[in-house]
Amino acid sequence: MQEDLFVTEAALKSKKSHSKNLFALCIIFGGLFLGSLFIDLVQLISGEGFSPWATRNHNVLETTGKTWVGYGDPKVTLQVITDKDCTACDPSEALVWLRRVVPTIEVTRIDMNDELGKQLAERSGVVTIPAFIFSKDILHTSFYSQASSLFQPRDGRYFFDMSKIGLPAGRYLKLPTVGENAIVSGPQDAKVTIVEFSDFECPYCKTFHKDLKQVAAAYGDQVRLVYKHLPLSFHVQAENAAIAAQCANEQGKFDIYADYLFTKQTEWSKTSGLQKFKDYAWWLKLDFRAFSSCLDSEKYKDKVAKDKEEAANLLISATPATFVGGTFLDGAVTADDIKQAIEAELAK
Repeated sequence: MQEDLFVTEAALKSKKSHSKNLFALCIIFGGLFLGSLFIDLVQLISGEGFSPWATRNHNVLETTGKTWVGYGDPKVTLQVITDKDCTACDPSEALVWLRRVVPTIEVTRIDMNDELGKQLAERSGVVTIPAFIFSKDILHTSFYSQASSLFQPRDGRYFFDMSKIGLPAGRYLKLPTVGENAIVSGPQDAKVTIVEFSDFECPYCKTFHKDLKQVAAAYGDQVRLVYKHLPLSFHVQAENAAIAAQCANEQGKFDIYADYLFTKQTEWSKTSGLQKFKDYAWWLKLDFRAFSSCLDSEKYKDKVAKDKEEAANLLISATPATFVGGTFLDGAVTADDIKQAIEAELAK
């Protein structure tokens, strides 16, 4: 009997304890609800801040004269390597565009002259500045899903190639080399070296090459010209023309042959095969047998391929593209632009 009373008493105590716990929980949850309701009311009256309910149920919210938009994309960190002393390296215009397509970016500018900038540029293989390096969160954005080809994974980050959307480089950190079999005109010790990436089938290159030669000639031994090949894939005969020009260079006849290729551009560009290039060698009185053997064997195919690879490593995909010392000229700029770039290099 006493055992039954003891069990009953214990059960009652347990029940009372359970009831107290439930009551305590009700007070806690009730307090949270009232607190949340109070915050909602205060925010509604004051017009400041947003409650969890508001952000959960609305993508566009207004307060204190501003509109706040909720995005489905995550926050993305963007590091921009630039040079505060380089006017052309200012990324402001590019950032306006990037914020339109990736509105959740958080931007940090890093100066190339600082130790962090140098380390990041080297680690990420940066060629030009401004350089745009995204965190891996960019993978989860709608922009990346539509434009993944514009990104290059580097050291756990994602480099965005702005040159592919038409943004010119502000400054190059690496410059073209002048190696074996290079087509060079002018003394090796010239104060200014000009490197031209060109395509014999490119109509813009035709005009630009003529202007470049004329301007360079006016500076005499102060300037040397280096010609590099960048035959574009949609120009069917451009690579054959490049190899033919190299064969002419083997005989010391590059200038005369290159000029003739540009003059006859509309003629040979409509043909196929190698015969036209051989005809021009005959007409220009080159050693025809040596030229034909060189062209048939594709002797300089690898040289042309190396020029193309170097252009790709420098993020160059269009012609003409020219380096006047450390200054990059994008496209068929005017003779005055070339002069200004040469004068600026000489002033250094």
